[in-house]
Amino acid sequence: MDISRMSNTKKLSLCRIYFFAGFACLPFMWAVNAIWFLREAFFKPPYPEQKQMKRYVVISGIGSLLWLVAVIAWCVVFSLKRSEWGEVADKLSFIIPKGVP
Repeated sequence: MDISRMSNTKKLSLCRIYFFAGFACLPFMWAVNAIWFLREAFFKPPYPEQKQMKRYVVISGIGSLLWLVAVIAWCVVFSLKRSEWGEVADKLSFIIPKGVP
């Protein structure tokens, strides 16, 4: 989709939709929003809708990074502690490794 052909109000509307979609536990939408509208929000000549768009882009970027940090932390903790958690970890696992922990 080429956003350069859209009006500024439609760009803001699309940015807002992606921002609120991220609250449905879809951090990928926040990442797309932050990357897709970064140039539009910060590097284009000023226009009235740009101030709101900047806010959505910054919050989307921060939210996406926080989700990324949380997922990486969960993967590291689960990988290191899986054998200690016993049956609970086995129920959370798709593939149960064989052998002695």
